[in-house]
Amino acid sequence: MKFIESLKNVWKIEELRNRILITLSLLLVYRFGAQIVLPGIDATLLGSLADKTDSGILGILNAFTGGAFANASVFALGIMPYISASIVVQLMGIAIPYLQKLQKEGASGQKKITQITRWLTIAICLLQAPGYLASLPALGIPESAFLLGQGPLFYFSSVSILVTGCIFAMWLGEKITDKGIGNGISLLIMVGIIARLPQVFLQNAATRLEGNNVMLILFELVIWFVIILGSIMLVMGVRKIAVQYARRTATGGYEKAAMAGSRQYIPLKLNASGVMPIIFAQAIMFVPSLIGGSSFLKETATGIWMQTNYSDIFGFWYNVTFALLIIVFTYFYTAITVPTNKMADDLKRSGGFIPGIRPGSETSEYLDKIMSQITLPGSIFLALLAVFPAFIVKLMGVQQGWALFFGGTSLLIMVGVAIDTMQQINSYLLNRHYDGLMKTGKNRKAVA
Repeated sequence: MKFIESLKNVWKIEELRNRILITLSLLLVYRFGAQIVLPGIDATLLGSLADKTDSGILGILNAFTGGAFANASVFALGIMPYISASIVVQLMGIAIPYLQKLQKEGASGQKKITQITRWLTIAICLLQAPGYLASLPALGIPESAFLLGQGPLFYFSSVSILVTGCIFAMWLGEKITDKGIGNGISLLIMVGIIARLPQVFLQNAATRLEGNNVMLILFELVIWFVIILGSIMLVMGVRKIAVQYARRTATGGYEKAAMAGSRQYIPLKLNASGVMPIIFAQAIMFVPSLIGGSSFLKETATGIWMQTNYSDIFGFWYNVTFALLIIVFTYFYTAITVPTNKMADDLKRSGGFIPGIRPGSETSEYLDKIMSQITLPGSIFLALLAVFPAFIVKLMGVQQGWALFFGGTSLLIMVGVAIDTMQQINSYLLNRHYDGLMKTGKNRKAVA
């Protein structure tokens, strides 16, 4: 098979082979750290914590940390504080002139932004770590599990270890990006998500086998693969905007190029915002249940209704609100991350134009109009993927842990990172005159 041949070619390229081995080694270190329990906690008494984080909102948090959250490990906070800090810095860049200036300074500005993100990550960790430790008894861990008690010594040492663990995970991600095959932070999240996949699948399969429903297992796998294909279509889908460039004549003037090779395209992604709208929406979805449980509404009918309906991530009202928020945030995030004005200016400076559209403001308005048109179906598709686990739970009785892999953030991260990683490897193969993983055919011969 050509795909097997392409895999063999990967190991023929020494630089690519070394990068893959470095990546695998660092990922192994991260997974090993996720199993190390915080000092002062009895690992044999964490069963109730694992049960509480098997489904629901805590199940999502546990999935992002690869089970480290349920293990009360040194990586219990995972890499999510860094992701949160990155989002905050990105959003602050809209309103703060200093950050806008840094964004325009190229590599030096990006270096300063990265440093700001790191310090903000530490600040977020210092807030989240005590909250995580304080929530452990409420999640079912008995007092006997705390070997050193829950005094200042335990909190100081554990907070220090959790912050250090997050910083170390951030360092691992950066090293994978620099020395490995790239997408370090994303790979850490993906590996953590995949780590729980065999366990939740086997648990669901065991339940089905008890009821002699073997065909139902196969049917679920078929649906899962269809959803994966739909996710790939969403991630890869683009709208190509034809662009032509003027060519310089011998007299020094410019004329429209008539050659076929002069026509290029601006690829506008169907889902330019990625999984960020889902992450934003999930953060907001914590609010209704907190409001319902507040001292003002706790005993009222409204408060009880909010707590009941917004604490169940597979409930009807939760998913209706969730889907609407995803559509709104998709438009919002696309608007701040796809700079149509800058695209139009860059196109004008390079002598390019969209046929039938004047360069400048008209080009910007045209690109903005196209983005609005393609964002609507993209946002609806993204919302449907995000709420599909609720459908699969209600209609087919799939276990909640396994259902989370039928859509939402987990599946989109897995698909998106897998595609990006294959493209990275693909570029190495093509640069060495081999066929890539994403294309079949004979080896390309180097041109002398």
